[in-house]
Amino acid sequence: MRNRMDRFIDAIEWVAAIFVGIVAADIFLSVLLRYFFSTSIPDSYNFGQLLLGILIFWGIAATSYRGGHITVDLVWANVSPRRQRVIDVFATLVLLFVVTVQTYTLLDKVIATRNDNILTVDLHLPTWPFFAVAWAGDVSAVLLIAIRTWRLIFRPEDLDAGGPQAKAME
Repeated sequence: MRNRMDRFIDAIEWVAAIFVGIVAADIFLSVLLRYFFSTSIPDSYNFGQLLLGILIFWGIAATSYRGGHITVDLVWANVSPRRQRVIDVFATLVLLFVVTVQTYTLLDKVIATRNDNILTVDLHLPTWPFFAVAWAGDVSAVLLIAIRTWRLIFRPEDLDAGGPQAKAME
C-alpha cells in the first residue's frame, strides 16, 4: 500500500502534467483560431508566457524528486556504490539549497508583481496569481527535494521503489 508521502508526490506530478496539457491546449487553440478564423484569444501571448513559467516551476518539482533531469554520471558510474550514494546526497543537498534560494527570491517577485499591479495587455487581468501558482510549484520542488534528500540518507529503498523504472516493471 502506498503511503501518504507517495500520494503527495504523485499529486504534485499530476499537477505538473495538467499544466503541460493546459499549455499545449493554449498553443493548439491559438494556432487553430489564427490559421482558420484569422482571430486570436485575447491575451493569448501573455497567457502562454505565464503558463509556460508555471509549467517550468512545476516541472522542476516533478523532475527533481524522480531524478528525471539531465545528469552527467561520468564520475558517479566509476565509483563504488557507497561513494555513489555520497555523491547523490551531496548533489541533492546542493539542489535543495539552490531551489530554496530560488523559491525565496521568487516570492519577492510575486509580492512585487502584486504591489506593482502588473496587468495583461488585452483583458487587463492581474498577473500576480500566475506568479503565485509558479511559486507554489517552486515550494513543491523544495518539499520534494527535501523528501528525496531524507530518503536518500535514511530510506534509499523507498526512493528506488517509487521511481519510474519500478513502476514500469509492475
